[in-house]
Amino acid sequence: MFVSLLSLIFAQAATPEVPPATPPQPPKCKGANYEAFDFWVGEWDVYPNAAEGEPAKVADSRIEKVSAGCAIRETWMPLQGRGGTSLSAYDPKTEGWHQLWVGGTPGRTFFDGGAVEGKMVLTGPWGKARDGTPLLVRMTYSLQDDGSVRQHGQASKDQGLTWNDYFDLIYRRKD
Repeated sequence: MFVSLLSLIFAQAATPEVPPATPPQPPKCKGANYEAFDFWVGEWDVYPNAAEGEPAKVADSRIEKVSAGCAIRETWMPLQGRGGTSLSAYDPKTEGWHQLWVGGTPGRTFFDGGAVEGKMVLTGPWGKARDGTPLLVRMTYSLQDDGSVRQHGQASKDQGLTWNDYFDLIYRRKD
């Protein structure tokens, strides 16, 4: 038995160590599809989109690339009321963008969509109308000529057959 154990020890010592295989690198989140929402990344002061006068600021918002550049996280910080967070990412399997919104009240909302003519359009069920009818909300984010970003929300009570303005915000870069 001692000889067998000694033989095993010498056999293991003589066996060269094989380095562990290097795991394959994950695919990079680069390219037009992954960068279609990058125009929203930044530190922002948020205002209602008003036709006249200077509207009062309603929120601060921090939009940042996270998860090795594979996702965009918003931290919504209203001046009044509860804040929230969204996480948006391009999914190569569905070839679309998906956003999860979690606000300062229980629950979550999912939006789906993608880039349309240089804008980001995301749609999902969100809230109810005054009469209790579930709403479908479409948010269109668009880069403006002055570098600001408009987030225009529209709501539908008839599953997208007709749309009405729901909210309209302008994100202006912080100095």
